[in-house]
Amino acid sequence: MVAVTYDPNMTMREARETYFRENGFGEDGGYGDTWVDFKLGPVPFPFPNLPSRVKALQFHDLHHILTGYDTNTSGELEISAWEIGAGCWDYPAALFLNLGGLAGGVLVTPRKTFRAFLRGRRTGSLYGRDVAPILDRSVSEMRREMNVDAAMPPARAADYAAFAAAFVAGLTSGTLFLAVGAVLAPIALAAGLVRKKPAAPARA
Repeated sequence: MVAVTYDPNMTMREARETYFRENGFGEDGGYGDTWVDFKLGPVPFPFPNLPSRVKALQFHDLHHILTGYDTNTSGELEISAWEIGAGCWDYPAALFLNLGGLAGGVLVTPRKTFRAFLRGRRTGSLYGRDVAPILDRSVSEMRREMNVDAAMPPARAADYAAFAAAFVAGLTSGTLFLAVGAVLAPIALAAGLVRKKPAAPARA
């Protein structure tokens, strides 16, 4: 995955097209794919591209554009923490994956992960909004509205408490995911062998 920059005067639709192209996600970002691959270490674990994931992914991709977090491993861990801080509670697929990402971020890059979480707490997310009108607005306009570039005030006790709670929840959900994945991996890998089209890489 690569770092992508966006002209502030682009519409969000144009920026998303650039984001898809530069990251190799396909013309529709993989939204229409039947399967996606989530890697458990070096082993790809195929799973169905459920409508709930696609719905959450539409917001997740726009968040990458607005926040500037990369789609590499470090960037995905950061944006997971940002989305937990900003709020994704009504989207179980996003919540589950983001909690695991936040926990992983704490174990790998704790300072960056906490900064991303705190930044999310100070901004807010697009989850729950209508995507269509957002795509017609400019990148700069949406960044101002989301307040993503504003200076962050110092962390408060409530921020540390919320972060600790999210970390514990993330460890629990991550452990559950790995346990289920270990059981289902042989079945999923066998299904992957009979697919005519390779699964797209999972990013959320």
